Amino acid sequence: MTRILHVLDHSLPMHSGYTFRTRAILKAQQALGYDVRGVTGLRHTAEGPSAEEADGLLFHRSTGSVSGPAGWREWREIGLFAQGIEKVVRDWRPDILHAHSPALCGQAALRVARKHGLPLVYEIRAFWEDAAVGNGTGSEGSAKYRLTRALESHVVREADAVVTICEGLRQDLVARGTPEEKITVMPNGVDLSLFGKPTERDAELARNLGLEIDGRPCPVIGFIGSFYDYEGLDVLIEAMPAVIARQPDARLLLVGGGPMEGALRAQAESSPAAEAIRFMGRVPHHEVERYYALSDIMSYPRKRSRLTDLVTPLKPLEAMAQGKLVAASDVGGHRELIEDGLTGTLFTPDDPGACAAALADLLDNRAQWDSYRRAGRIHVENRHDWGANVARYQDVYQMLSLVPTARGAAAA
Repeated sequence: MTRILHVLDHSLPMHSGYTFRTRAILKAQQALGYDVRGVTGLRHTAEGPSAEEADGLLFHRSTGSVSGPAGWREWREIGLFAQGIEKVVRDWRPDILHAHSPALCGQAALRVARKHGLPLVYEIRAFWEDAAVGNGTGSEGSAKYRLTRALESHVVREADAVVTICEGLRQDLVARGTPEEKITVMPNGVDLSLFGKPTERDAELARNLGLEIDGRPCPVIGFIGSFYDYEGLDVLIEAMPAVIARQPDARLLLVGGGPMEGALRAQAESSPAAEAIRFMGRVPHHEVERYYALSDIMSYPRKRSRLTDLVTPLKPLEAMAQGKLVAASDVGGHRELIEDGLTGTLFTPDDPGACAAALADLLDNRAQWDSYRRAGRIHVENRHDWGANVARYQDVYQMLSLVPTARGAAAA
């Protein structure tokens, strides 16, 4: 049985989009007959034992702490992470190392792979320098931005195979000089065994949230996710007065939290549509489907940026799997997932008027709802079901047997 060691930034039992994608990959690989484990770096901050089982998966933890100036601190972090990976390699003897972004994971795995003569797969879920710009913790073109990009380019060049989650990332790597045949696209997906059966609408919850009028359900526009600036929730809130002008009973349900939450709440309180906007804060992951069930349309008004043009989000696919209508901004990451007029509707990014018109048009045309829902569900089943898509990894792993791997030389 082939043993795959996944090298990770963090993992279950921590909850994030990163850990849920990891869980889906590892569980699907188990179902295919692979023996899989994970090893996490210093950024896995949940307390726990040095080897921890979560949801039937085993994760090893790297230990230690680092300090000092930027650059030196990250280099020390890579060194400690490499020690943690090597310990698992010596004890368990995997056949393949499969590292997942960020590049700190990739560089640590690269050191161990070259030292022990193991093939290395490096999987990029996003360019983390662009993610830092998007979430307000970095700036494009800064020294840190350039160093992060350079490190990732180095890992991509040295890895035996590269995986990306979408075409936008693949094309960017090709433009940097990465051979096309080295890159495999593994799209974001939904575990339909867990997320494919919509939950019944909770009428009591709807009443408690004021999502009914005289016992009649209001049309509800929903967003479930993190409140980062690039998600464009300020655009969505600004659009709501125009939506209410056409659909007076419409409501906006915002579930989640993040750095923009305070500003968004203040914006909503001063909006003419304030009475139509509901903030739920963060909810436990096992309750998320209750809020999907209250929503008719899931809206994703991402602003245009390098991050949103290159990277595909997971949430629109979850919404389609739940049988929800999808309205999203016309950025590159959304265009890879949504066909305008068939599986959802796309509107001009950074434009509250365009957002309002798209949402109101959907609410006006209920006769189209079933068609959108069917097409969205079929799209997820055919192209984004983890149970099917994970088989692409078999081709990547089989290809590695044809790739000569450097042995005995530690990576620079």
